[in-house]
Amino acid sequence: MKYMNRILAISVLFPVGIYAQSPFHLNLFGGFSNYTGDLQSKRFTLDQSYGAFGIGGQYDFTNHISFLTGFNFGQVGASDKYNKPTLQARNLSFQTKIFEWNAMVEYDLFDLSDHRFTPYGFVGLAIFHFNPYAYDTLGNRVYLRPLSTEGEGLPQYPNNKEYSLTQFAIPFGLGIKLRVTSNVTLSYEVSFRKLFTDYLDDVSNRYVDEATLLADRGPVAVEMAYRGNEIKNGAPYPAAGTLRGNPKYDDWYYFSGIRVSIGFGGGYSGESSSRYGKTRLDCPKKVY
Repeated sequence: MKYMNRILAISVLFPVGIYAQSPFHLNLFGGFSNYTGDLQSKRFTLDQSYGAFGIGGQYDFTNHISFLTGFNFGQVGASDKYNKPTLQARNLSFQTKIFEWNAMVEYDLFDLSDHRFTPYGFVGLAIFHFNPYAYDTLGNRVYLRPLSTEGEGLPQYPNNKEYSLTQFAIPFGLGIKLRVTSNVTLSYEVSFRKLFTDYLDDVSNRYVDEATLLADRGPVAVEMAYRGNEIKNGAPYPAAGTLRGNPKYDDWYYFSGIRVSIGFGGGYSGESSSRYGKTRLDCPKKVY
């Protein structure tokens, strides 16, 4: 009798092992990247935005909770030319590429086995690399961190520490997801990055003494620290200690766009009460 019980158990479990639907997905992202900081005060905008893309993987723990990890590439930048009128005389600008790796947990409000769409949210941890630069009057690209435009790393300003070009961030965001086919979902999402630096744009605090900066870092550093004298009726270099940025708030960057998620193996099915590996076994309607 015990052998019969084993055979019965195997006959029930074995088909599930064969036909179980995969919880793995390939995620592809395409959209825009932008930032909020001293040169771009709008919380969310497509003004001065750049293209962004990403690739990653996803594993579904349940019908509502998933783990995601991936790489994103984008670019952010802004110019005082488009800033608030009170800041345009400063005439600063910057750009930087963003290389990011992230790991996040995502929650779907609805079960896509039973619904065609669902709102969702996510939060996690990211590591990103940046390197701000600007263009001089001749059109040459000039990287800003080595210039110590606010005295970072200079012995005369011991409290102004050099900032790291690779840092941690907290990614989080919201979106809405649509089930397109049995294996494909299409999402629109907005994802923000809470940073722990105010130097994504190389602007944070106060102007340092012009003569000190010239002696320690050279004329290019002075040129990039203040560019108001490049515009018509521009003022000369400000006095040391004059506010250059707003040190009260750190910078942010964010992505917005479309994510395509492609499942491997089985997908959504009308015969299934759940997705990816949790197929319901119904009792047969007729027994012969």
